[in-house]
Order: sequence, then structure tokens, then C-alpha cells
Amino acid sequence: MTTPLLVTADESLLDELLRLAAAAGTTPEVAHDVPAALRGWLSAPLVLVGADLAEAVARAGPTRRDAVFVVLLGSSPDSVFQTALACGAESVAELPRSEGWLIERLTDVVDTGPARGLTIGVIGGSGGAGATTFACALAQVAGRSGPSVVVDADPLGPGVDRVLGLDLVDGVRWDSLGHATGRLSARALRDSLPRREGVAALSWYAGPQPRPLQAFAVREVLSAARRGHDLVVVDLPRGPDPLVEEITSRCDQVLVVVAPSVPGVSAAVRLCGRFPEPGRLGLVVRGAGVEDDAVASLVRAPVLVRMADQRGLGESIDLGLGPVRTRRGPLGRAASNVLAGLGATRVRAA
Repeated sequence: MTTPLLVTADESLLDELLRLAAAAGTTPEVAHDVPAALRGWLSAPLVLVGADLAEAVARAGPTRRDAVFVVLLGSSPDSVFQTALACGAESVAELPRSEGWLIERLTDVVDTGPARGLTIGVIGGSGGAGATTFACALAQVAGRSGPSVVVDADPLGPGVDRVLGLDLVDGVRWDSLGHATGRLSARALRDSLPRREGVAALSWYAGPQPRPLQAFAVREVLSAARRGHDLVVVDLPRGPDPLVEEITSRCDQVLVVVAPSVPGVSAAVRLCGRFPEPGRLGLVVRGAGVEDDAVASLVRAPVLVRMADQRGLGESIDLGLGPVRTRRGPLGRAASNVLAGLGATRVRAA
């Protein structure tokens, strides 16, 4: 079952829950009694139990599982919380006060299904290697076949929205989300970000140095981005930071953009030594210089692609077109090859 399960015999409550489900874009299964509820109990991604049947469900002793909530109209007496605990519910939702929260939970069921978006971190092996540009190129190429997003985790970088030409497009930035608490809906995030042609960006407004990112906000944003997009690209800062280590641990692959010069390779060796899981590292070599075999041997990570410098890159970004004007250019070809190699031709990872 890929639809939520509603368990209630209260017609007034059911009408309200069906209305909220319609607002979230889903049609739930409805169980009017406990035997029907138990048949769909484990297969439903979300179970909403009406307070009218919560005690009966608790007596039936269903298998404990996540994403079970007791719902009622009006305020909750103390006995409802005890019953919710007995039937394995995470919490109690009161209507109409919890309408917005319930719609977000129901929307997440629509967004996620059984899949999750591929998450790729991109970091420069040395300063000026072009990591932000390549991160944006990946999203532009992937955005032609499904929704993609670039999450800017480098507060001192150029800003991924400016590289993509989205800096003048309305939408939320880290300034609004950086200190948010609570669960973030995948659809709410996707619909609120500045976006064009399938590509969205989360960065900061232009101005003074932004506030540091909070770990809990980054975790929630990455989770929501992954549930709502086929590809999530994270532009990572080079400086040592516990938050960067946590973000990279959540990435399916980390790409290091390497300048193939002696200083560039030396810096990449030091940077890659910080990562405890070298098996998830891949190298993107930009420009001519040290041969791929030597780069891979020194850095101890495979070279996934080498790309030439792209003529007119600065002009393309200044015009608000993003780094990839055509897939036949060096950036477009390199991004396509990397995505194909990572299985992102079907970008959704089961």
C-alpha cells in the first residue's frame, strides 16, 4: 500500500481527514473497524487513528511501527494520550489546530513513495578548482529529466543561485530556513525554492557574511530535498567543519574537483585524507596537466571524468544562463558522463 490509512468510524472526523488528504493530493484507504485496520496496518506509509477507535486498536495489540498518530476533533483529554501510547502512536493531533502539520505529513507520503533522490556532494580539491560551477552543471543537466536542487553549504562561496541565474527569482533562502525547527515537508520546500526549468537552488541572500548553518536545519533540509527531488547536489566548503563531515556522510557520492597541477593535486591529497570513507570519493579533473593515472594514484580515488576548460563560461553565468548552455560543451558532457556513471540516468535511487 502506498496511500495513508485512516482508521475511524466517526463520520465527522473522517470528512475532515478526507478533506486534508485531498489538499495533500492523495486518496487514503479507510478502515471503519479494527479488523480492516489490521489488514493494512503494516503496509501503509502513514496511519491516522481516530480517537473513537484508538482504544479498540490498542486492545488488538497491532505490531509496533513508525508513523502512527491518533487524531481527534477538538482538544485532547488526558486519557487520549494514554490510549495513543498503548496503540503505539507517536503523538496526538488535534483538529483544526494541527491541520497544517497533517497536510504536510500527508504530502510527504505523496512525494516519497518507495524512492529517494540521489545526493551528491561536490567540493574543490583546491581553491578555485571550480566545484560550485560543476555542482550547478550537474543540477542543470539532471534538471532536464526531473527536479533537481543545488544546496549551498558554503557561506563564503559565490552563491549557487547567482551561478544558476536564480538570484533575482523569488523564493526562500537559508536566511529563512537556517533556524527553522520541526519537520519540513518535501513539497513545501520544493515549491518555495527559486527554480527555473527543473533546477532549484538554496543559498543566501546577497550581503554580509551569513550566519553559520545550524546542524538540525541542514539535516531537515537535506531530508526534505531528497524526498522531493530526483537529484540533490550539495556545494561543500573546503574548510574543516564537523557539519561538513556530517553532510558528506549523508551523500551517496562525493566528487572532488581537481586542478591537475602539482599544487592542485597536493591540495587534493590533503583534502581527501579528511574523509573516512574514501570508497565514496570520485575525482573530476579540470584542465590539462598531470595525467589521470598519476592523479588517481596520488589522491587514492578514481578519476570519473576529465574536462577541458569551457570557453565563454563567465559570459554564460553573467547572462544568467548558468554554466551549461549546451550538453555538447565540456561541462555538459562531463556532467552527463558523471551522472550516467552514478546511475542517475534513472536518477531515483531505490
